[in-house]
Amino acid sequence: MPKRPFPPWMQVDRQPDGLPTGVTVPPRWLARELAERGGRLSWFLEAAPKARHGRREVRLAWALADPEQNAYVGSSGTHATPWPHLAQLCCVERHRLQVRRGRIIATEVEVRYFVTSLAPEQADAKALLALTRGHWGIENRLHHVRDVTFDEDRSQMRCGAVAHTFAACRNLAISLLRSAGAANIAAALRTYAARPAEAALLVITTGRL
Repeated sequence: MPKRPFPPWMQVDRQPDGLPTGVTVPPRWLARELAERGGRLSWFLEAAPKARHGRREVRLAWALADPEQNAYVGSSGTHATPWPHLAQLCCVERHRLQVRRGRIIATEVEVRYFVTSLAPEQADAKALLALTRGHWGIENRLHHVRDVTFDEDRSQMRCGAVAHTFAACRNLAISLLRSAGAANIAAALRTYAARPAEAALLVITTGRL
């Protein structure tokens, strides 16, 4: 659970183990003040109906659009100016439950904060939760492969544009392998390393009609 509620005046209904079951309606004074400032608050609770592969997830998202807060965020930073185009502050609380024989044996809790330029009319808490899940899907599919399979984090290439060039080459290799139907990039790399002629053919023919 977050050490401090976000937003601070929101109350979350929870089970004794901290698992969220719902969000109480915000106080009337908050709704009134936000309306006067042209702001809005939305929230969304997403709970998987049952465990899959021994895991079940519960996600709770808030999206706060408050012109007063938006004008303040960033003003205490190095440049002492508000962040441009900021429209909403978001918080996502994720509970990952390990389930065995219908019983929860372990729980992992993760809280992430986001900012977005999307206005409430463009994306409420539910839509932003879906967008963040898509973002981390890209993170898992691309950056995780680069970090783990290509061991990018331990690369010593730092001169000039070398690091950016090799990152682009890694992205290209991943894209080529995925376009060829590879589900496991590490396994595909081993396969093509043993078959250089097929690797060259993949590079030459991909994208041609």
